[in-house]
Amino acid sequence: MGADPHHVRIGARRLLAVEGFRRLLFSRFSSQWGDGLFQTGLAGAVVFNPERAVSPPEIAAGFVVLLLPYSIVGPFAGALLDRWDRRRVLVAANVLRGTLIVVSAGCVAIGVDGFPILLLALVVIGISRFVGAGLSAALPHVVPVPNLVEANALSVTLGAVISVIGAGCAVGLRALFGEGNIGSGLTTVVAVVGSVLAAWLAGRFVRGALGPDRVVEPATAVAAVATGLFDGGRVAARTPSVAAGFCALMAHRAAFGISLLLTVILMRYSFADWGPIKAGLPGLGVVLGAGGLGIFLAGLTTARLVTAFGRKRTVFVALGAAAATQFGLGLPMLLPTTLVAAFLIAYTGQVVKLCVDAAVQRDIGDETRGRVFALYDMLFNITQALAVAIAATVIPANGESVGLIVAATILYLAGISGFELVSRRARQAGH
Repeated sequence: MGADPHHVRIGARRLLAVEGFRRLLFSRFSSQWGDGLFQTGLAGAVVFNPERAVSPPEIAAGFVVLLLPYSIVGPFAGALLDRWDRRRVLVAANVLRGTLIVVSAGCVAIGVDGFPILLLALVVIGISRFVGAGLSAALPHVVPVPNLVEANALSVTLGAVISVIGAGCAVGLRALFGEGNIGSGLTTVVAVVGSVLAAWLAGRFVRGALGPDRVVEPATAVAAVATGLFDGGRVAARTPSVAAGFCALMAHRAAFGISLLLTVILMRYSFADWGPIKAGLPGLGVVLGAGGLGIFLAGLTTARLVTAFGRKRTVFVALGAAAATQFGLGLPMLLPTTLVAAFLIAYTGQVVKLCVDAAVQRDIGDETRGRVFALYDMLFNITQALAVAIAATVIPANGESVGLIVAATILYLAGISGFELVSRRARQAGH
């Protein structure tokens, strides 16, 4: 319950002086800037496009289609991250993603609708998740183990903020190019710049610099991929800090999925303009900005909280604060309270995520870390997708649902209980 003895803070300036960390960080920035721009550009093209009509169930279906299929193949991708040179994987994945972004933008511009757009978006976002898992698995190769919490807080948090900046760029470009199909296509294609830069920066590492150091795999690639899911789950389950963290983060992702669906539909069909803040996609951009500010603050404070109080207490308080925010600020269902809630929920959720990231990076061996990070993505994407799908069956057309806000609050409280239960069993077992 006290300070975490495995964590030593050295400051962002000294971390940035490490060339390998700096290069990996800028590759993450480029990748996530492009992600934010692509996803927001696509949301504008599909959800807020005056040339297209979309219903709340269709919005929910889009979330599920984008999250669920990659979640199923994620653990198998993890096996590849632990078998192939991660530098080469990051370069190839970014090049492929950039190509598909161009194809997606072309389809948007000519008015392609429905499943083809969702399928392309699915593949692009799936590759983005794969790149993110590779960057996380590579981090211990450029930063000393005692500094992983701080390095992870800096890279993941600033990367998320950069993603929000990318989303903001999409809103600005959409205002410049127009809200129709052509303007949406032009906005979306700019995201290719992020993939190109990320590939170039990753390519500047020497071969083998990002691991894996040692490959413990079956003889064939097919067998390696087939065992990815099992290996990731087995290693995570037998590591108490990781298993407990998974319980906490899964609760957050389920609650966040409900909140995300509510916010998008409220912004599209219910919210009125509030002062200079307009409803619709511009308002959603402001909500994303509030969330980005919360994520940034989490990056500045999480390492200090963990150093002072330990990871367990930090996770407890973060989940409790998220529950209070969800209930107290979510229930009014007004644009200003939603902005404050977005900031606080993003902050608390990112604190939990950074604690779980650090547990995986510190307590999972390099030979299986990629699989655990990919399993991590799978579990949380499935959880969020299921939460969105279930919420879509009961959400009213205008998004105003007291029951769903209460349900999201209960999920945070369940996360606290699950985290404590797993941690207690680990202590009783002598871990």
